[in-house]
Amino acid sequence: GEYIKTWRPRYFLLKSDGSFIGYKERPETSDQGLPPLNNFSVAECQLMKTERPRPNTFVIRCLQWTTVIERTFHVDSPEEREEWIEAIQAVANSLKSREPAPDALELKCGSPGAEDAEVAVGKSRAKADEVAHTVTESRVLQNTRHPFLTALKYAFQTSDRLCFVMEYANGGELFFHLSRERVFSEERARFYGAEIVSALEYLHSRDVVYRDIKLENLMLDKDGHIKITDFGLCKEGVTDGTTMKTFCGTPEYLAPEVLEDNDYGRAVDWWGLGVVMYEMLCGRLPFYNQDHERLFELILLEDIRFPRSLGPEARALLAGLLKKDPKQRWG
Repeated sequence: GEYIKTWRPRYFLLKSDGSFIGYKERPETSDQGLPPLNNFSVAECQLMKTERPRPNTFVIRCLQWTTVIERTFHVDSPEEREEWIEAIQAVANSLKSREPAPDALELKCGSPGAEDAEVAVGKSRAKADEVAHTVTESRVLQNTRHPFLTALKYAFQTSDRLCFVMEYANGGELFFHLSRERVFSEERARFYGAEIVSALEYLHSRDVVYRDIKLENLMLDKDGHIKITDFGLCKEGVTDGTTMKTFCGTPEYLAPEVLEDNDYGRAVDWWGLGVVMYEMLCGRLPFYNQDHERLFELILLEDIRFPRSLGPEARALLAGLLKKDPKQRWG
């Protein structure tokens, strides 16, 4: 949450130390003097294939400081995607085993003039915000206990890091399962939705508003039950009727009242639930545009549309959760 995605063509160099460096123009050699536009590490990364928002896409997820950073890449063919994934995985594996990896590998992401070669780059939080979010996450984790919230098992700190030992959710990410299956059945979506509602109602009963419901923050445990993760954007001390002002969250999941710069309350969580339920049932976001100004216009003004295959009960649920007016929104 609290980042804005932009889409740009990039050329990347993958180095044996795990550095993944992006340039606007094709670098002729690995040591040339062009300043990089992107620089992050693939050490301890996770790789996921997806066909959203377009075919031949893959996601790299890694931990930087206390924040999980995602980079989403689109390439021209399944074969090119496999080459990228194999090369990145080889470097990541070599770092785990401390064995030397191959010399720098040049990986092409698009080419000059190719309109469909894009890379989504998440803007990382400012360090001051990271610290504040980490403190909030620590408090929320220590003060909550619920079967559908990820539990904090232990916490410790080094001279420069705060470390959380979290409950192991080995069922994987809901994002991964949905990207593989495209849509869930209404029965399956109802099951996940009910567990998310239970967790959100518990947080609200503890005067906590979550503010960042999205697929990437929903894990599954070994039995297939929901585990909500990442509590850095939570707001504490929000009683029924209390409002907030901070503009935060993930663009595609922002509620209309947040975009209008109005004070907002707990209803933002029910809007977020509506968005993820829509994704589960329809296989896409209810409102989407690469241009965030246009995206925000759609969220504020566009009527929600449903696929013909969606049943009347599911339509009614989504329409109720995605009411523009928070006073009329279900929750």
